[in-house]
Amino acid sequence: MVQVELDVQDCFLESSPEAAQACGYMNNQVSPATWEDWFHRWLEILDSSLPPAPSYEIGLRLTDDTEIQAINAQYRQQNKPTDVLAFAALEVDLPQNPEMVAEPLYLGDIVVSINTAQRQAGQQEHSLSTELAWLTAHGLLHLLGWDHPDEESLIAMLQQQVILLEAIGININVNY
Repeated sequence: MVQVELDVQDCFLESSPEAAQACGYMNNQVSPATWEDWFHRWLEILDSSLPPAPSYEIGLRLTDDTEIQAINAQYRQQNKPTDVLAFAALEVDLPQNPEMVAEPLYLGDIVVSINTAQRQAGQQEHSLSTELAWLTAHGLLHLLGWDHPDEESLIAMLQQQVILLEAIGININVNY
């Protein structure tokens, strides 16, 4: 059974309670317990992609467009907001020595912009919580070495995201 420690930082709600209320975030907010359940289920599915460890740690930061734009500019030289950023802590091809694995094994951080997620949820005609699950699953796959440099890789990644969302009871239509 895969164990995960999840550090959820809801900076969007903390820094902008009025904006959170205005955009309906407070009614669509995903609880820390739900996030933990989702990540646990996802890591169970992705178990074969995980480096061996007794447990795993992931950071999830929910923020706004201003903060994600600053992070995107600093780390990706893209001075614009984006929906999700993932910062993997492990090198994909780095061999893991089981005796040297810390407990828990830190996989990395996922940062999601609530503002962008809200806009995309409206465009896709689904709930904010569905969009947050979609983006966070995408970020998790990046932490585990998935990437989409070409169309074939993107389709494979999107198909895996659909599987992850179905595991938590979210059915989403994706046009490949």
